[in-house]
Amino acid sequence: MFKRIAVKVNNFNPNIRKVISNSSWLVAQRGIRILLELFVGIWVARYLGVKQFGVYIYALSFVDLFAPFFHLGLPNIVVRDIIREPNSINEILGTTFILKLIGGITTLFLALSIIMYLRPGDTLFHLLIGIIAVGKIFNAFETIDFWFQSQINSKYIAISKITAYCFVSLFKVFLIKIKAPLIAFVIAFSLEIFISSIMLVINYRVSGLFISSWLFHIRRAKSLLHESWPALLSVTAIIIQARIDQVMLGQMINESEVGQYSVAMRLIEVFAFAPGIICQSIAPLIAKAKLISKQLYYERLTNIYRLMFILFLITAIPIIIFSRQIVLLLYGQDYELASQLLPLFSIRLFFTNFGVAKSLFITNDSLFVYSLITAILGAVTNIVCNYIFIPRYASIGALWATIFSFGVMTFMTDIFYPRIHTNLRAMIIGILTPFKLKLSHNKNHN
Repeated sequence: MFKRIAVKVNNFNPNIRKVISNSSWLVAQRGIRILLELFVGIWVARYLGVKQFGVYIYALSFVDLFAPFFHLGLPNIVVRDIIREPNSINEILGTTFILKLIGGITTLFLALSIIMYLRPGDTLFHLLIGIIAVGKIFNAFETIDFWFQSQINSKYIAISKITAYCFVSLFKVFLIKIKAPLIAFVIAFSLEIFISSIMLVINYRVSGLFISSWLFHIRRAKSLLHESWPALLSVTAIIIQARIDQVMLGQMINESEVGQYSVAMRLIEVFAFAPGIICQSIAPLIAKAKLISKQLYYERLTNIYRLMFILFLITAIPIIIFSRQIVLLLYGQDYELASQLLPLFSIRLFFTNFGVAKSLFITNDSLFVYSLITAILGAVTNIVCNYIFIPRYASIGALWATIFSFGVMTFMTDIFYPRIHTNLRAMIIGILTPFKLKLSHNKNHN
């Protein structure tokens, strides 16, 4: 069977083979990351215990709230500019590096200033967040990642990150064996970013290029920031949506509650991996259908929504039935509350599955401003609902707030925008008719 697959792949034109090879490296990188985070993460959670693990997750989530400052909405724009202006690569990369470096330093000062205000005198939190934020400064070397992306050559990106994952995972196991304190695991987090950055620099040099050739130009910086602000706002809203619940739980209840919540969330994220890979693979078929006819376009969108609903059922039903057994087997009796949260997290998969699939429609219809608006509405809804629900229901309230905000972002806002109604109808039909799923498409439309 594998020989037949290899023969078919070799018959593809060189560009398609390159894309397949590139995608396989990205899938391998993400798969290894998820597996290591699951198994080593379980060991770390059991070793640290609910309280310390909650402190660890709170510190990571708090610094993540400032991620837009070192992301800056730049990745897609930088990759595009490298392709468009190959003679200006050193200027593009050098300017991007300095912008991301400034963003990382800004993150460090903001994170430390705000945590000192929120938790005065709590030197442990100040130290943990300082170490994490210092590690994030090395994300400036992600600039090299953008160059490899522009060459459709993610092999070196994957090798760099897999090397860092594996080394730090082994280091965490060593820390557990020697009964290291919490701060050592936070240092390990920053060490992973550092190792990944060093590997990227080495691979960039192996490719025959030099960081010393990079240049900073203020004109280029202004141009990049002028174009990136909508993506920056969107990233800000998405990160708030993803992390604010854990931060608010830590502030309004305690770190133990964060630990329980995080364990359930990490388990569910393992199952959220498949929809993204599927939609990434199907994206070219959707784009092509858009060019052929509206009917085919919406038929394929509806079919994807059917698939997303089926994936939700296949994943959610076993989790709901066996959630207690899963959590207690993997994490132990101390994480009893997480077993109660896991079924609710499985409900959240319904909205995340449809949100991932909906991004195909957003992209093909160029509805990026609308997507930004819905992301902001979702983030605001999440914060307001957390503020209302967390004092009464703690982590369960935070989870209901997240589910409701995802519902607003994925479905409810569509009701008020007529241009989206056709896609909303496709989503509803997909939910109501999963039995009509078609795994093949008309050959005449290939």
